[in-house]
This record gives sequence, structure tokens and C-alpha cells, in this order.
Amino acid sequence: MLYNWLYPLRDQWFIFNIFRYITFRAAGATATALLISVILGPFIIKFLKAFSLEEKIRKGDVFPLYELHKGKEGTPTMGGILILIAMVTSTLLWANLEARSIGLVLFSTISLGAIGFIDDYLKIKKSPTGLGALTKFIGQSILGILIGLYLFKLPLIAGYASKINIPFFKDLWVQLGIFYVLFVALVIVGTSNAVNLTDGLDGLAIGCLIIAALAFTAIAYLCGNFQFADYLKIAYVPGAGELAVFCASLIGAGLGFLWYNSHPAQVFMGDTGSLALGGALGTVAVIIKQELVLIIVGGIFILEAISVILQVIHFRFKKRRLFLIAPLHHHFEAQGWPESKIIIRFWIIAAIFALLSLSTLKIR
Repeated sequence: MLYNWLYPLRDQWFIFNIFRYITFRAAGATATALLISVILGPFIIKFLKAFSLEEKIRKGDVFPLYELHKGKEGTPTMGGILILIAMVTSTLLWANLEARSIGLVLFSTISLGAIGFIDDYLKIKKSPTGLGALTKFIGQSILGILIGLYLFKLPLIAGYASKINIPFFKDLWVQLGIFYVLFVALVIVGTSNAVNLTDGLDGLAIGCLIIAALAFTAIAYLCGNFQFADYLKIAYVPGAGELAVFCASLIGAGLGFLWYNSHPAQVFMGDTGSLALGGALGTVAVIIKQELVLIIVGGIFILEAISVILQVIHFRFKKRRLFLIAPLHHHFEAQGWPESKIIIRFWIIAAIFALLSLSTLKIR
């Protein structure tokens, strides 16, 4: 918005020429989202408490974890509202709203946030199952297919509508044809749910999201700059640089939220935040044609999701658990690791994955 209003005035006041620089606007987006989330945090927490939108801890079949987590009962949840307000407001202020990539990623983020909001509300007020796994999956899938169809019919890169790039290779692209639509849905739904599974300890998911967003801020900026993209032999995506502003907003909003979500948490993000932010990362990845790099960037989320899948498969065939409890962070918790140690170590692993993802841009 500021770009669309002020940059056209650069001929009258040269100072407004600064809005042409994505780096400046990304920094502004980070600071704005951080301030909004820190300032609004106490009000959102009071609002959630006032309407009794609080976490309910249900005794499961692993008693030690119930004992560890029962103290978190009554903590306000659905704090993803705070993240979404901060990042969407900041993006609208600092991004070029004429860029198709911005409209697409905001549509995805807000839609998944709405699905998560309904699911959270129903879990608290109606039923422990919320929307239900199938209904939630169908909603996510419809959104993913719509985005896939849009990118297939109106690609941001001519000639690459249904192709995916293989990391570490300069010109190795795989043509998926119409199946690219389903692939996009798989990326968005998979990332959304993987982040949701990771959101089980104070600050764990949002910390890993901030690190992943840092990596995507850099990648989106490079993909949106013709000279850098040509030098690195990666796909140049017109308008992708604006996604660096969006990712920067996510970083700022995430840092502000972490102020209140750090252990011991004053608020949880709930599905409202985890589904929206996971889907946001997936959408950014497909827009900038770095879908497979997402596997590395979000490696910690992939590990969490795989642990759940392996647990289900192993129990079905072996009739016993592979992990003490899944997702993976709960396995270590059941082994007696302190919550803060698990969180910090997972952040470190997330940072390693982020650095590895950036290396794919150069090692080709």
C-alpha cells in the first residue's frame, strides 16, 4: 500500500524512491509486524480469556505426558489470530499489492487461517474432534487445488506452468502436466499439516517457522531478481521479490508472538496459526518454483510428520509403538528431556536445514 501510494511520487520527492527497494520494504515489514504483535499481544490474550477460548488438556494413553502438560490447561489458544493480524496488516502496508504473488499468498494464508479458526472454536466449544480430520483435509485440498489451477492456467513464468525443478541441478525440470495441480495441493496441504503436528511445545513451531521464513525471504528475493536468478541458474519469477516482504512480515509477526509463546507460554497459536503459516510456506514455495527445496527448508516439519506416519504404520503391522509417542518432540519429552531443551535443539536443527536449503542455490 505504501509502495503503491508513495513510490509514484518519487519524481516530486526523491526520498520516496527508497520504496523501490525490496530490502527496505522487507525491513519495514518485519519491524511493523513485530510492533503490531507485541503491542496487540496483551489485548488478544485478554480477549481469548474473556471468551474462554482456552486450551483443554485431555488425559491420553501416555500418563507421563498428561502430568507434564496438565499445567498448560487454561492457557489461551487461537493466538494465531495475533500472528495473522500482524503479518497481513504489515504485508498490505509494505508489499506491492499489484503483484499477483501477494494476492495469491494472502488468499491462501487467510483461507487456511479460517479453517483453523473454525476447527479451534469447535474443539473448545463443541467437540474434541473439531471439524474432523476428513472435513479439514477436504477444505485444505480444495484450497490447494484452486491455487494449483490458478498457477497452471495463469503461470507467473511462461513455459514453466507444470514443471518442477530438481535441487542441485541447473536445468533439470520434471514435467508433470495436469498432475501439477494435484502436486501443488499436496505441497500446501502437506506443509500445513506438518506445521500443525509440530505445534506441541511452547515456542517450538513458531521458532522453526521464523527460521524457515528467513530462508524463504532470501530465496524469494533472489528468485525475483533477474540478475541474481541468472547468476545462480534458478528460475526467475516476476514479482516473486514481493514474497520476500511477505516472509519478512511472517518473521516479524512470529517474533512478536514468540514473546508471549515462549516457555512457559501465555498463549498458543492453535490450528488458526499453524495451518495458516504452514500453508503460507507451501504457497510461497510453489509460486517461486522451489517446491522441492521446501523439503529441506522445512526439514524439521517433515521429520515430525514422518514420525507420525511411521508410528501409525508400525503399530498397524507390528502391534506396538515405534516411538514412545508421536510426533517426534513428544517422544523425547516422554524420554525425560526438559521441554526447553527439546525446543532449542529443534530450533538448531531447523537452522541447519535452512542453511542447507540456501546451499542448493549455489551447488548446481
